[in-house]
Amino acid sequence: MDKKSNFLFKVMIIMAWIIFVGLSIEAGGLLVNFVFSLFKPEVVKNLYNKLDLSEMYNRSKEVYIMMYVFMLVIATLKSILFYNVIQLTSKLDLAKPFSSFVASKIMTICYFTLFIGLLSYVAKKIVQNLMNLGYTTDQLNPYWVDSQAFILMSGVIYIIATIFKRGIELQSENDSSI
Repeated sequence: MDKKSNFLFKVMIIMAWIIFVGLSIEAGGLLVNFVFSLFKPEVVKNLYNKLDLSEMYNRSKEVYIMMYVFMLVIATLKSILFYNVIQLTSKLDLAKPFSSFVASKIMTICYFTLFIGLLSYVAKKIVQNLMNLGYTTDQLNPYWVDSQAFILMSGVIYIIATIFKRGIELQSENDSSI
């Protein structure tokens, strides 16, 4: 592998770490604020990222908890997704990339991506229904605006995982024939 490709791969590893740390901070911030808001409801209007869900909390505590759990689970899954990306990039041998570890890790990333997309889509539909019931939900939209992108990305990752599985088969055939 040439120096430019090696450099770009290292940059991608660093980017994955930065994204992972950012997503972990977001998930941690959401978790701390959620727990804090359950014990001290008056802080609901001053949540993480200036998220004011006080109207929702005052109207229905159950709806507030449901929406916050959606945000928390999606943020946590995104963090876990990038942790899996870090594991993949740290153990990937670019000289011999077709290994069972790489194929299984790519498939795991595919499943996490699909689950994030589907969960975001369900949350988006629930928020649309809540909006029809008169709830103010504008502040929640950034948490699942990219649901279709995640679903599409999982399809692309599945294709890559399938190619890697076939590459492993070809590599093992090649190794056994020599």
